[in-house]
Amino acid sequence: MGTQTITNSTSEGSDLRFAVLIDGDNASHNNINNVMEEVNKYGNPTIKRIYGDWTRSNAEGWKKELLENAITPIQQFAYTTGKNATDSALIIDAMDILFTSDIDGFCIVSSDSDFTRLATRLREAGKMVIGMGEEKTPMAFIKACDRFIYLSVINRKVDMGSSAIDAKESVTLKNVVTAAINDLADESGYAFLADVGNLINKRRPDFDPRNYGFYKLTPLIKSLDGFIIDERPTSNPSIKHVFIKNKTRKDKR
Repeated sequence: MGTQTITNSTSEGSDLRFAVLIDGDNASHNNINNVMEEVNKYGNPTIKRIYGDWTRSNAEGWKKELLENAITPIQQFAYTTGKNATDSALIIDAMDILFTSDIDGFCIVSSDSDFTRLATRLREAGKMVIGMGEEKTPMAFIKACDRFIYLSVINRKVDMGSSAIDAKESVTLKNVVTAAINDLADESGYAFLADVGNLINKRRPDFDPRNYGFYKLTPLIKSLDGFIIDERPTSNPSIKHVFIKNKTRKDKR
């Protein structure tokens, strides 16, 4: 059984049930409100737990955020110096939830590579896995998720269209988008942009237009040279289907 598809329109996943499991040793209480708002875009967080040693003095800042978001703190003492008991408790709970609860997906909030195998196992069981962490997160954990979202992105307000993409990023993005279009295009060379976005996310789980200063994929693509965009009307005047193709030498003017 394969994992469920995450579409570009996150509202389509609003009926999915998620377990949100937070590594309290590897996250900040300042992120929690934004984390929960992000999860709500994909589904309903029916299980919300955070793991850590709440007897430590640095745990003081968590109380208000956990109460406001109805997150259950799970106490885990550090029994041995240098061993991360928190990771083990989270992994055990995740597997219990997998087999005993009616859950469609998991959100694992951590920048720790120790959760790589957990994410892989959950996806093998047909569950959607969304990871959230810092830019330092190892690529192994990022690749093990269906989608990985950087906390820096959800913690800042994006001024849509105002960010200039540097030359190196632009070339990389063009190559990624071009390859996806080539794999999906019909005989006319056009591909449905939503399908392009989904394919890119499968190949690069951490791809997010907000990483480049855009809320949506369409304005990001429009900011890049090398593509032709065709916005086709539908029966709903407020909705257009966006198709994209690679420019050929003949197309370039």
